[in-house]
Amino acid sequence: MTGAERSARTAEADALCASAYEQAGGPDTGAALVAVGGYGRGELAPYSDLDVVLVHDDGVDVGAVAQQLWYPLWDSGTKLDHSVRTMAEMVDAADADLKVALGLLDVRHLAGDPGLTMRLRTTMLAHWRRGSRDRLPALRELVRARHETVGELAHLSVPDVKEAEGGIRDATVLKALVATWLVDVPHVELERSRLALLDVRDAVHEAAGRGTDRIAPELWSEVGDRLGLTDARAAQVYVRELGRRIAHLSHLTWRRVDAVLAEPARLRGPRRPQLEPLAPGIALSAGEVVLDARARPADDPLLLLRAAAEAAERDVVLAPATAARLTRESAALPHPWPTEARRLLVRLLASGRGLRAVWETLEETGALPALLPEWERIRLLPHASAIHRFTVDRHVVETCVEASALIRHVARPDVLMVAALLHDIGKGGLTEHSVAGEPIAREIATRMGFDADAVDLVATLVRWHLLLAETATTRDPDDPATVDLVASRLGSVEALDLLLALTEADARATAPKAWSSWRSGLVRDLARRSRVALDTGAALPSIVTEDVEVPKAVRAGGISLAAEPAGDGSRVTVVAPDRVGLLADLAATFALARIPVRAARAWAQEQYAVSVWEVGETGLDPAVLKQRYDGVVEGRLDAARRLRPGDGGVLDPTVVVRPEASDQATVLEVRTADRPGVVYLVCAALARLDVAVRSAHVDTLGPQAVDVFYLQEPGAGALPDTRAAEAAHAVRAALSGPATPPG
Repeated sequence: MTGAERSARTAEADALCASAYEQAGGPDTGAALVAVGGYGRGELAPYSDLDVVLVHDDGVDVGAVAQQLWYPLWDSGTKLDHSVRTMAEMVDAADADLKVALGLLDVRHLAGDPGLTMRLRTTMLAHWRRGSRDRLPALRELVRARHETVGELAHLSVPDVKEAEGGIRDATVLKALVATWLVDVPHVELERSRLALLDVRDAVHEAAGRGTDRIAPELWSEVGDRLGLTDARAAQVYVRELGRRIAHLSHLTWRRVDAVLAEPARLRGPRRPQLEPLAPGIALSAGEVVLDARARPADDPLLLLRAAAEAAERDVVLAPATAARLTRESAALPHPWPTEARRLLVRLLASGRGLRAVWETLEETGALPALLPEWERIRLLPHASAIHRFTVDRHVVETCVEASALIRHVARPDVLMVAALLHDIGKGGLTEHSVAGEPIAREIATRMGFDADAVDLVATLVRWHLLLAETATTRDPDDPATVDLVASRLGSVEALDLLLALTEADARATAPKAWSSWRSGLVRDLARRSRVALDTGAALPSIVTEDVEVPKAVRAGGISLAAEPAGDGSRVTVVAPDRVGLLADLAATFALARIPVRAARAWAQEQYAVSVWEVGETGLDPAVLKQRYDGVVEGRLDAARRLRPGDGGVLDPTVVVRPEASDQATVLEVRTADRPGVVYLVCAALARLDVAVRSAHVDTLGPQAVDVFYLQEPGAGALPDTRAAEAAHAVRAALSGPATPPG
């Protein structure tokens, strides 16, 4: 009934204003009383102000009318926001104040000269469209500042249905963006959500008995009753869903505004869409990840994850229509997931800030249940603790964003990211959430295809994700029993390092004060003491000495490349006379062909070098690989230039010498963003120093390459300390900036 009630309130206010104008002797031509803003849209809440303007042409004296006009309105008890302006002054006011400009987009005639009102409305809309390219950046900043100040409607403990992100004000801004004719927005979805929020505001006013837009905790039950909902919890979910939907539309529309404003002038106007291929079935078009013509969702269960990961890593829009189509048409993921599906999920989770918008799109298009049906347990679930900034589901996403900055500090970034996603999955029931979450996380990790050890790690992290924070702040760190408690719960340095990263990410996602210098110091000190108790030495792979048959062509000085299917990729075995730089050339061969290297092993066998490469592409032709390899060796393909790193990712690479790991070689551990050419850059940097790679263990864990290289002097043993430091510095420099061409 609230829509009808708004109409009735508006009609009553209109009659009051028209009567006041007539009583004041307002002229029939050259002047008009108009409603603007929410009153102009006919959307008066029970305690709304009336926002009106007495507008007149130049030369028309309305001084006497203005003196008499407002008194009947004040006498009626109406709250009034009023002004008197000429047409020219209206334009000047809109130019000077964006809020005024937005309000004047909804001019509505109340009394006086209807022709003047029509001219005013036409003038303001045309003026807004002409100046929109120049004004939209300022409007964006105005919106951003409001969001930072007020917070998000979907997650605030005391939400503001008007000013919060995803509230009525954002819906009004979206209508103004559409009025520029630069972008469009799904009109039916926006209008349905906007009108529903207006109903919520009406209910809040009635429940509070005053003109407030904030829903205090004690109001939820009555607001729910007025909206026909079952209880306070249902009311919260309903309102937060509306806020999330409008926020999603707002994020999407502003991304599209950014894309329009970034276009060079010569490109503006109608043109054929340009598709930039990103991955099988996936392309980038106008700043949005879409499907290309070759995409076959019914035959490729990985398409949704692939599209989401590509969009999040590039921090661009996952086109909602694409996500919705993939949700409808994609084949179901098998149980357990294939390895590549798990890698794509981890890439998505570790994408940093790009995760927020993509995850939001997955939620709004109904894609999440297919990937994680357990998400419904925590969707829009409020936190019991007031320290939390967000609802449980958004807190989990923020924890993943924070954890993505810590993956260089752990051996299993894939485990860290999935544990961050699942650490609060047990909330919403009567059982303590870490206890309830452990079996759920174990089931999910098993379904995702993790091996038994990784499943145990994920389950352990979920079960004990509060252990470090609670123990560090409530127990005596000097008491041996404190360290014994942590060590007995975790059992390994690997689990401890993962838990330390998860603890930091969880705290940072909770609130700034949750990871203060004092609290972080206590947690890190406890972790340091526990590490000493748990440390049993480095767990790095040893040098591989597996023998293979050396082909005759290799004994004659040539090279042998053989490829065979391996799951959803290939295994390439290479045998060649050993030399410094061989691995660099082979790595360049794969990187230049955009063939992703998932793992690799390399070792020396007599005077020959053997390497086995696990790659993410099927149907490889060894003859084509050999031609590309020859091009690299002969210099026809300039790998140094084409594989030069760009500006780098969010995280700097880490390169560490591990002296405890081997007596026969110097072990170099490298962690960096997974991208084409990582192995080449490392091996090329070492080759320039005449350092031999005697064994290499390359692995990709989600978005991170974790590579271990066993190094020796040619014909000798481990590197001296100074040479080891020089090698680490060279590798770090090669991964951080432009590559230096071999000299």
